[in-house]
Amino acid sequence: MGVEIRLSDRELPISPVFVDFIAHLLEGRPFDDGEWAEQISEALNFSLPELQRRAEAAAPGVMNDERGRAHVGRAYGLLMALLVGDLKPIEELQQRFHFINVIGIPRTGGSYLTAELYRALGIEPRQVPFALAHDGFPEAGPFEIAPAANSWVRSLHTMAEYLCMVELYFAGRAAHGYRIVVPKKLTKGIYAGGFFHRILGEGVEHIVTLRHPVAACVSTYEKSGGLPADGRLAVRSNIEDWCRRDLLHTGCTAQELEGMSYFDAYLRYWEQYHYAIATTGLSANRALRVVVYGKERMRALARDFHRRFGSSLEPGEFVVNSNARERHPDWVARAEPALLRVAGLWERVGLALPLGELMECW
Repeated sequence: MGVEIRLSDRELPISPVFVDFIAHLLEGRPFDDGEWAEQISEALNFSLPELQRRAEAAAPGVMNDERGRAHVGRAYGLLMALLVGDLKPIEELQQRFHFINVIGIPRTGGSYLTAELYRALGIEPRQVPFALAHDGFPEAGPFEIAPAANSWVRSLHTMAEYLCMVELYFAGRAAHGYRIVVPKKLTKGIYAGGFFHRILGEGVEHIVTLRHPVAACVSTYEKSGGLPADGRLAVRSNIEDWCRRDLLHTGCTAQELEGMSYFDAYLRYWEQYHYAIATTGLSANRALRVVVYGKERMRALARDFHRRFGSSLEPGEFVVNSNARERHPDWVARAEPALLRVAGLWERVGLALPLGELMECW
């Protein structure tokens, strides 16, 4: 018996991110998404309406160019390989590229470390496309299905496009240890840890950034417009939206969420995120490295990058604001049980949560 299934770009449309990337390459335009690398002025979201507009304008030019059609075809070929388990093209990519992923809940220093990895490789961070370096692409998150949308398929599709982008952007760059190094801030990696671990290769490096939940919460609300006057969670930024989404995904009702304080909602999000680090497959990589937020620790790791890749540069400055413990001492006490629960779960899978460094609460 033979069954043939046909899907077109109507069912699996090209993402605006990929169209915009290909258009830049074909037209020889420099990428100007470098704000992702700025620790102080880091944008909280990528302008999706503007990106959609640019992609729609660029799509005819991409598809009318022979090279553009070839790149799109390559991405769809990789998607098919992922869908059916054709490992050959995936393994060929793993042999060419060595991926270093910086994984952590937002506001834990991941942008700084990713930028330093690029600097250590001799690549100016401001010249690296947002989607290639930062955490919005490829897509991953709690499972969701809606009309004409399946989040698992979206993860496969955007991973295929990401791998194609890696091939194109890093082509011809110097290898280190026989492979070309590809840094990536992968905040969303925890939602599909085994997927990222297996597709990016058993030798993938994961660097996990940690920060005390009180300090991370303060940084989040400061970046989002300040602590809401009523003390409740407000959705003003991507991070706050992810917090709301993740809590709803694990059974919190909208009514319960409305009644929770900002910190209680954030703490639950923080705890769930760190459970996922230990339970979704990332911990299968025993080369996983953990670094706790702090000026000297971050700069020391950045210095290791420069030494490892033969850079003569010094690490960039790392900015640390006032200690959050002084601002919310009651929050620190409320956070301790969650920290201990995460530490216990991590220990069961062979990971060590550095509680002493976390309790510095930077």
